[in-house]
Amino acid sequence: MQDGSGTMRLGSGAFEGSYSFKSRMEDGPGTNPEELIGAAHAGCFSMAFANGLTQAGHKPQEIRTTASVHFDKGDKGWGITRIDLATEGDVPGIDEATFKRLAEDAKKDCPVSKA
Repeated sequence: MQDGSGTMRLGSGAFEGSYSFKSRMEDGPGTNPEELIGAAHAGCFSMAFANGLTQAGHKPQEIRTTASVHFDKGDKGWGITRIDLATEGDVPGIDEATFKRLAEDAKKDCPVSKA
């Protein structure tokens, strides 16, 4: 279906975007389902991380998480093989070791990370 295209819409109406073969398998304009899964994962993780930081007494000013979704062809066809999250934050008074430990805890607590 290299000529197909469509529109994805969230049930809440908060997002609507076009997609096509080119936006999914090449570098064409639009979005794709895998990109939306990555965005959901980044958002869920950021919320879990912010909650864990706050509960540990380190209220964040800002958390920024980006997701890199690896969509590759394997023995069973195309699929998401890995999602890498990169997170930065403005968290006053926290040391790097505590930041990393709480990030690992958030990874275990994030519902999308568990999927």
